[in-house]
Amino acid sequence: MEKFNFVRDGMSRLPPGFRFQPTEEELVFQYLRGKILSWPMPASVIPEVNVCKYDPWDLPGDMEQERYFFSTKEAKYPKGNRVNRASSSGFWKATGLDKQIVSSTRKNNHAVGMKKTLVFYRGKAPNGSRTDWVMHEYRLVNLGEETTDCNFPQTENSAQHNSSFQLDKWVVCRIFLKKKGTATAEMTETWTNENDRGAQPRLFDFMARDDIVF
Repeated sequence: MEKFNFVRDGMSRLPPGFRFQPTEEELVFQYLRGKILSWPMPASVIPEVNVCKYDPWDLPGDMEQERYFFSTKEAKYPKGNRVNRASSSGFWKATGLDKQIVSSTRKNNHAVGMKKTLVFYRGKAPNGSRTDWVMHEYRLVNLGEETTDCNFPQTENSAQHNSSFQLDKWVVCRIFLKKKGTATAEMTETWTNENDRGAQPRLFDFMARDDIVF
């Protein structure tokens, strides 16, 4: 039997044949919510990296693939609410409107998260040269009533109200390089929306382990 470690040299490495392709709802409802609530997670499938401190091409992982990271948001000024999105070579700039991530299992199209789309620019803000690097930043806006449901081990914190948690402490980021002459970003959006449509989010009782044996 061969033992595989999910994370090696700071990057996610799944066993051969495995692909990490979560829907947007799964990213927010399963992984980000679990991170904020300190639930057991599949051992470091999504690494923790302060993504805005690095240029996108310097982040760990395969640049030809979508990469996922848990990240914290660093304030630009000590007493301000603006987020510092500057790296050594440029900055991330938001584009378009934020998109609601809606739960497929809750009534009235209940939003559980929000998605912000950002593009990386070389140079100093507000000027700079637009690149083909794109980031989707997901944040949680509601813990949901399911925090006391079955499949997860219950903790004292799990039953507390949303206000007891810092919902904006963590975000989950999807970073990819949009190839010139292709519709990579649009294809990604279409793939995600099709997978979200009618999908039922699955709740797993993950064991906090650093390896898996096959």
